[in-house]
Amino acid sequence: MESTIKQYENIRKKMLAYQFVNFMISWDSNTEAPEGCFPLRSRQVGILSEETYKLQTAPETVKIIDELYLRRDELDDEVLKHEITESKEGLDKLKKVPIDEYIDYMSLLAESESIWAKAKRGNDYEIFRPTLEKIVDFNRKYIKYVETDKLKGYDILLDEYEKGMTIQEYDQFFEKIKTELVPFVLKIIDSNLEINDEFNKLHYPKSEQKEFLEYIVKVLDFDLNKGVLKESEHPFTSGFGTTDVRITNHYYEDNFTSAIFSGIHELGHALYEQQVSPDLDYTLSGGGGSMALHESQSRFYENIIGRSLEFWKIHFPKLKGIFKKQLRGVKVTDFYKLINKVEATLIRTEADELTYPIHIMIRYDLEKALFNNELEVKDLPKAWNAKYKEYLGLDVPSAKEGVLQDIHWAGGSFGYFPTYALGSAYSAQIYKVMNKDFKVLKSLETGTTKEINLWLKEHLHFYGSSKPPKELFKICVGEKFNPKHYINYLIKKYSKIYNIK
Repeated sequence: MESTIKQYENIRKKMLAYQFVNFMISWDSNTEAPEGCFPLRSRQVGILSEETYKLQTAPETVKIIDELYLRRDELDDEVLKHEITESKEGLDKLKKVPIDEYIDYMSLLAESESIWAKAKRGNDYEIFRPTLEKIVDFNRKYIKYVETDKLKGYDILLDEYEKGMTIQEYDQFFEKIKTELVPFVLKIIDSNLEINDEFNKLHYPKSEQKEFLEYIVKVLDFDLNKGVLKESEHPFTSGFGTTDVRITNHYYEDNFTSAIFSGIHELGHALYEQQVSPDLDYTLSGGGGSMALHESQSRFYENIIGRSLEFWKIHFPKLKGIFKKQLRGVKVTDFYKLINKVEATLIRTEADELTYPIHIMIRYDLEKALFNNELEVKDLPKAWNAKYKEYLGLDVPSAKEGVLQDIHWAGGSFGYFPTYALGSAYSAQIYKVMNKDFKVLKSLETGTTKEINLWLKEHLHFYGSSKPPKELFKICVGEKFNPKHYINYLIKKYSKIYNIK
């Protein structure tokens, strides 16, 4: 047994090395690489993907994982036991996918995001459509290759991003949002409360926005000795282990709050990555526990902390000091109302905390239709626009503000979007439980989030992905997920802001 474990660890070292190279290529592609490099880079990624596939499906690898899986109950190391179970499941799926199709797909993804970015810049869906058709086609075939008696159709993609979640569970969750939250949202939108947002439309130089975000990095205690902050078309966080965590942001000079909250959002992701146990760095159990758990952290910092009055009572003077002219005469309460203003908007990443899950429901509905073969890629813009009219009463004026706004489908990330709404709901339940140990918002008077960071490290971050997501969430809050905490949190907060009885 010890010999087999040692052999597995040697294979794992190689897998981690391949993962690191893929991480570096992806990072470079999204931040530094010139547009003309992608055809050649795509071939390089194809070669790397082939080598990765060969390593993962080699007879020696299969034999070792099969043996450890059969004897998993004899393993004393619980992290290794979970890792072997996950590896076995992933390997069984991978073996069902023809190698040539897998390599072609990885090569396609290596250049698809640059094609999407070009289409978005040009506001032309047809530039991206042929690539997206290939991505959807592969995922439809992938479903057929790996489906089992227990898991079929779109459930397979949902399970890839949030283990154990199915259409049935998401449908139940979104039904609660529709029946209990949407009527409240409509009441808010129809209210007569006027919130001044004119000062958000003034000119805010990018260099000064970056200066404030560097200040926020210190407030949230993100370690720049083990992290970096760059710029990209779409903000994201990536990393490799606890000592190399990278964030990007995007800046709009006529909408300065966008960069503040996308920055805090990504810092939430990044803090999770940095606070995982360092012992997991050399395993396949590092990083966040799941997409929804990861999103719970980014949404917790962005909304519960970052959009609180208590946070800005401390940090608004710094913001005002940087933007003296633009924020002259603006009070902290004016700013608080602005950043919590509720309105129907076209862009998901610009949506307020209350309408955000509606944007996710739209994408969830469209993905379900795509993988139930009820919708084709060529018809996506029309279907997208119809959903925005149905859910939010909005006319979509362009592809850039519609179907092309998100990078996710360009990366093949079908099944990812619903984890955003689930993560938002998780964050509210975590907040409720955290408040039993200390007054969360009062702790912000110290000027940092160190007490909050420490609680999250001890209750969630430290475990990485060493256990199933639902188990990690239960360890964190001591109970199963219940969406009522999310709905209650939102109704209480926004009833107060909008004076609704």
